[in-house]
Amino acid sequence: MARLAAHESWANTADPSGRTAPARRVLLDRSERQVDPDGVLSPAERAHRAGHARKAYFVCLALRSAQARCKTPAVEDVDGGPKGLDEDRPQ
Repeated sequence: MARLAAHESWANTADPSGRTAPARRVLLDRSERQVDPDGVLSPAERAHRAGHARKAYFVCLALRSAQARCKTPAVEDVDGGPKGLDEDRPQ
C-alpha cells in the first residue's frame, strides 16, 4: 500500500527536485557541521571535506545494508531448495 501511494505521489509531483531540496539541504548542512563544527575552515575546504563526509556516510549505509542482507536467509534456504524447475524432474 505504501509503495503504491509513493508512486502515485511522485507521479503527481511537478517538480521532483524542488520537492527533495529541503532534505538535500539538511544533509549538506549536517555534513558541513560535522567536519567544521567551529566554522574555522575556508568555504572551499569545508565543502571539500563535507563531500568526503557525505561519501563516507553513504558507503557506511551500503555496508550496513550488505551486512543485513547476509543475515537474511535467501528464498531457497527457507524451504530447502531453489525456486524453479528441478534438473532431474522430467518436463
